[in-house]
Amino acid sequence: MYLAHFGLTEPPFSLTPDTGFFFSGSSHRQALNMLRVATLGGEGFIKVVGEVGNGKTLLCRQFLDELDLANADAPRFVSAYLPNPYLDPRSLLLALADELSVELASDAPQHLLVSRLNEALLSFAARDVQVVVCLDEAQALPLETLEVLRLLTNLETGKRKLLQVVLFGQPELDVHLNQHSVRQLRQRITFQCSLGGLQAQELADYLESRLRAAGYSGERVFTSGAVAALYRVTGGTPRLVNIVAHKALMLAYGAGRRTVSAKQIRLAANDTPQTLRDWFGWMRPAVWWG
Repeated sequence: MYLAHFGLTEPPFSLTPDTGFFFSGSSHRQALNMLRVATLGGEGFIKVVGEVGNGKTLLCRQFLDELDLANADAPRFVSAYLPNPYLDPRSLLLALADELSVELASDAPQHLLVSRLNEALLSFAARDVQVVVCLDEAQALPLETLEVLRLLTNLETGKRKLLQVVLFGQPELDVHLNQHSVRQLRQRITFQCSLGGLQAQELADYLESRLRAAGYSGERVFTSGAVAALYRVTGGTPRLVNIVAHKALMLAYGAGRRTVSAKQIRLAANDTPQTLRDWFGWMRPAVWWG
């Protein structure tokens, strides 16, 4: 592996959504600011939509980490994270109860689940604690489960909702929410944003940020030509950037180099079918492990 060669302590371009590598690019910064404002305002439903690979899960985890940090002096937030919301209403209620430490029998009827969750929400409100539920991959939510969520958010004090729900999803989520049967929920989405990829001028800083977070302390690894090539083959999609950058570092290590050139980006892109390498006309398969 190339870690020792570049003086790294861990892989800099892992696909795992590690908040230690969070990069505050323009799109992610705007989305995070929107989440902060909406949460403090006590809004009911919040929506973040982004294409595959644009970093929705990492943004979600960064937001949850910030909620935890806000509890340093005194409890202000209780958060629940549901990474796979493809659940029927009953399963969703049980998952929420588990996240909020509400003790329930697994065979409890649905009306009892709702009642106990409402009691828990009122108890948190009495202590001035906000409950925030984040649902990743929300485009997978069945319509009947969305309706149960809407009913849970009906509880409110004179100033704010007792339950806030943040939906993180792919563009299909908008199609899902445009259906007539969920129009009541759609009207309750007070804050929303679209999460984009990296801008061309942000890419060099993104690469540098991740390398530094992984322990690198030398000069810039990716040449300006490599950065330009990397943007052209990935369109700034963070997941694709990580995949190609990781392979390019392996190629540089194999060649005994401490910098990554446009040539190594080209070879890495040729080994990554989902990139936009046809913009270069680089359609020949590359056998570069040798």
